[in-house]
Amino acid sequence: MSDMQGKRAIVTGGGTGLGAATALGLARRGANVCVNYASSADAAEAVAAECRGLGVDAFAFRADVGEDSDCRSLTEAAAQRFGGVDVLVNNAGITKFANHADLDALEAEDFQRLYRINVVAAYQMIRAARPHMEAAGKGSVVNVSSIAGVMGIGSSVAYAASKGALNTMTLSLARALAPAIRVNAVCPGYIGSGWFTKYQGEAVEDRIAQQVAASTPLKVASMPEDIAETILFFAGPASRHVTGEFIIVDGGTHLGMAPLRPK
Repeated sequence: MSDMQGKRAIVTGGGTGLGAATALGLARRGANVCVNYASSADAAEAVAAECRGLGVDAFAFRADVGEDSDCRSLTEAAAQRFGGVDVLVNNAGITKFANHADLDALEAEDFQRLYRINVVAAYQMIRAARPHMEAAGKGSVVNVSSIAGVMGIGSSVAYAASKGALNTMTLSLARALAPAIRVNAVCPGYIGSGWFTKYQGEAVEDRIAQQVAASTPLKVASMPEDIAETILFFAGPASRHVTGEFIIVDGGTHLGMAPLRPK
């Protein structure tokens, strides 16, 4: 497909996992891509090189999206290199693992740290990208949220709350930035992206993947490429009449246990 030929995109947290899959997906559809990273320099450079190998322009750019000045520098770099910005994927995110029932497991600083990246950073990136998208006449923002923000589940109460805030912000900004800019969100469930390996080790990641595949109605454990397809839908022209929506992509986890069927 080349339905995004010549579009100019920024993917935050684009060096690994879902961000990398999204950046490559955009490149395959013809978009030029700025691959943002905070610490994964080698991985981001590799993703950018792979994007260029697909025939588009791409580069890696280090920025802490929790800092407004970095958000503006990142956006300006993409706009100068590509001549504008059409697509912003707010993928950067962090968490802290804590039992939901253990209210002593989280401090105010934990909420502030998660909100800084999971909510405030997305807001700052949208604010920085807005004039470039409006200059182009239209733009698409895709916020990477989580099923945690819909169901109040996930790695911690702070994480779920931050993603719930991101969902609400998606609705507010979809209304405020229309008609030029569309704002939507994708709410994944489990993703086999190394997230659990990073925080809890490979054995935990493998066990959770097996549990998810066994328990979801679709009997799948999603990989980054599976979720990236929905992000690309929101980013591209197929969703040109869609704004203020969030789609749950979790293999049906949110449906809960299937009802018993009589024999």
